Amino acid sequence: MNIWLIFLLGGLLTFGMRFVFIYLLGRFEIPETMRRALRFVPPAVLTAIVVPELLIQSGQIDVSWMNFRLMAGVVAVLVAWRTKNTLLTILGGMAGLLLLEFIF
Repeated sequence: MNIWLIFLLGGLLTFGMRFVFIYLLGRFEIPETMRRALRFVPPAVLTAIVVPELLIQSGQIDVSWMNFRLMAGVVAVLVAWRTKNTLLTILGGMAGLLLLEFIF
């Protein structure tokens, strides 16, 4: 029962935070410099999540060819660059990781 309460409270908290910002943004005019700065938040957050997962293995930075996550990340970047398709990028990175782990 506690886990369901945590899910419910987490969902309400997330909804509440987003609703407040959406509600406030409708009432106030945001300066253009702030709007331009806010466009960089999603890529910055995504980078902060993904880069440590790609580079840190067993508590240490690993940029060797045997770091399969990093190599799969390189595959994903190449797929993204060529196709500009998010789904193909994710599938390419996952396929690269599975293939590298299977081969080695």
